[in-house]
This record gives sequence, C-alpha cells and structure tokens, in this order.
Amino acid sequence: MMMAEKDKIKKLLERGAEEIIERTSLENKLKKGNKLRIKFGIDPTGDVIHLGHSVCLLKLKEFQELGHQVIFLIGDFTARIGDPTGRTVSRVPLSRKEIEKNMESYKEQAGLILNMGKVEVRYNSEWLDKLNFQEMMILASKVTYGQVSRRADFKKRLAEDQDFTLEEFMYPVLQGYDSVRLESDVEVGGTDQKFNMLMGRRIQKRYKQEPQDVLTCPLLEGTDGKEKMSKSLGNFVALKEEPGDMFGKIMSIPDPLIKRYFELLTEVRKEKAEDLFEKGPYGAKSKLAEEIVKIYHGEKKAVEARDNFVSVFQKGEIPEDAEGIKTKENTKLKDILADNSCVSSVSEFRRLIKEGAIEFEGEKIDDVRYKIKKSGVVRIGKKKFVKLEVS
Repeated sequence: MMMAEKDKIKKLLERGAEEIIERTSLENKLKKGNKLRIKFGIDPTGDVIHLGHSVCLLKLKEFQELGHQVIFLIGDFTARIGDPTGRTVSRVPLSRKEIEKNMESYKEQAGLILNMGKVEVRYNSEWLDKLNFQEMMILASKVTYGQVSRRADFKKRLAEDQDFTLEEFMYPVLQGYDSVRLESDVEVGGTDQKFNMLMGRRIQKRYKQEPQDVLTCPLLEGTDGKEKMSKSLGNFVALKEEPGDMFGKIMSIPDPLIKRYFELLTEVRKEKAEDLFEKGPYGAKSKLAEEIVKIYHGEKKAVEARDNFVSVFQKGEIPEDAEGIKTKENTKLKDILADNSCVSSVSEFRRLIKEGAIEFEGEKIDDVRYKIKKSGVVRIGKKKFVKLEVS
C-alpha cells in the first residue's frame, strides 16, 4: 500500500530532521500542496559522496517524491573562497580545474539517490561572477559585522587573535544571496550549516522575499563511532563503494550506532529496527548492511555481499574475487601492498602493523620490514584479502 501523503509529510518533518525553522510554516506549505523550491548547496571540495552526505540527499528525495522542485546548487564560486564553517584556520581555495572535476563527480553520485532528470542543477557562479563592486557593496550592506562575527568559528579565531579574511567573512552572506537568486522556499543542510542557512532567511527579508524555511539534518558519525563521517578521517563509506566493501564497513560500526544508521540511512521502520536489535546486534547490523547496499547496488548485489561476508568471516573462507598479485621472493610486504594500492601508503601499512591488522597465511605480521618468501594470502584489516603468487 502506498504511503498516504499526510504520512509522507509527517515522515519528512520528523524522521532524520534535527530542527525545522519554522516548522509550522513548512508544514502548512506542504499541506497546501504548492510546488516548493528546495535548495541544497554543496561546495565541490572533494570527489566522493559518502553516507554522511546521503542523510540530506535522502531528505531531498522525500521532497522530490512529494512533487517539489529540488535545486542542487553547486557552489563553484564559493568553493574558491572556502567555507569557514567549523574551521579555526583558513582553508586553501580550490582551483577551477579541481572544482570542475569534482562537480561532475558530485552530480553523478547524487544521481544514485535523486532523480537528476528532475533536479534543477545550478552553479552560483551564474550570478556571483557577475556582481560588480557596487552590487557587492549593496549586498554587504544587508548584514552587519555583529551578525556575522557571532559565528562560533569566527569568535574563536578573534578571541585567539587569529586572522580571518574578508572573503571568509563574506561566505555566509554570499550563500544567503544564493537563496535570493534561487527564490528558495526551503533550504536543507547539515546542522553545521545552520548559521549559513539562517543568513539566507535574513538576506531574503532584506530583498523583500518571503524567508525560506530551514531544515537541518543530523551529522552522521563515521564507522569509528566517534567523529563525524569524513573522508579525511578515513571513517567513511562512499556511495560508490563496492558492494562487499560497503557491507563490510557497515558491519564494522559500533553496536550503539545501529539504530541511528537505520533511522538516517534506510526506510526500515523504527519499530522493526528496534525489534531486530533486541534479537541481537549482529543480526540487526547484517540487515542494516544489506539494506544500505541494496539502495546503491540493488537487491541481488546486497544478497551476494551478505553471503560473501558470511563465507569469509563466519566460515573462514577466502573470497573468490580476492585480488591476485605476482611478486618476487624476498620482496618487502610493505612495498607490495603500497605499490599495488592495497594500502594507501607505507605510513598506513605501519599503522596497520602496529594495530595487528595484517596477517599472512593466518599469522599476524609485526615487522614492518617483513619479506615474502612464499605464495599465500594476506589479510588486511577485517575486510580485504590479497593473494600473493611468488616466483
């Protein structure tokens, strides 16, 4: 049975929504059924979208399924400044070439969740590149120093006598102006973007527009269960992760995160997720991993990933698709793995050795200078296997 529209609205406003400003306003707009313009802005500062980003994208999907116009705003202009949110030091701006490469990747990956054929894709360089000095000064006059300097990151840097640039100071103002140009009715973003999104409301008022409502989504903890999911911290699960790797990474999350991942990353009802958890965290986590892999790779791949995980980690079998590498006798293991991108660097190899996370033929390796003398299987961490053929 199809979910009734009123139930879809209730779900949109409650599940995976941290805060709504103004909730009554947004609820009334949704009930009236008028087509709303839903803004989601992202600076293309990297080429990977992970499950942390998907929390907002899944919320946008709910708006899209209710018939509203999702605007995927790529901040190619503001990426050249760098969002200071949460930063106590300035960020190095991106080159135009880097921005263009990342933009294409973001659109492709967002298409795994959104119907990009119905998404209005915009670039804020369309209007920000064209602002002359007088227009920029008029825009700057719409806000005060006191309003912008209240940001926690700016306050911290001022208190510690650290500099921040006028470019950074103008970042939230420019993001707010994006809402004016797009005539945004609603803006969706992470809780760390609340200040910037509220600036959109403020500047829209100054330009005699009805202020957008703001819906913030929670920041998702990474697979370590401690820090926000981030590529730089290595605790992320990419949307384009291979099915087996995605399944394995989800299985590695701490048990206390299971219910939260169900709520923010799947369509599984809260009651069912709680029931699964009560029956045992392993089974609940396995179902969670299967559900997430199914979203991005389909049901068949999800079942295969589950069965492969059971074979490898419960039955001790080596996966048939494990990477094979030919090497010479007495070659250092660190060089084999680093040269074939099985580890990101020799530094990572050393860290894994220190953590006892590398095995050869079932025996832990504790020597960073370890040399391979025979063919066999290397296990890296909990999820990766490499077959070495020595000649």
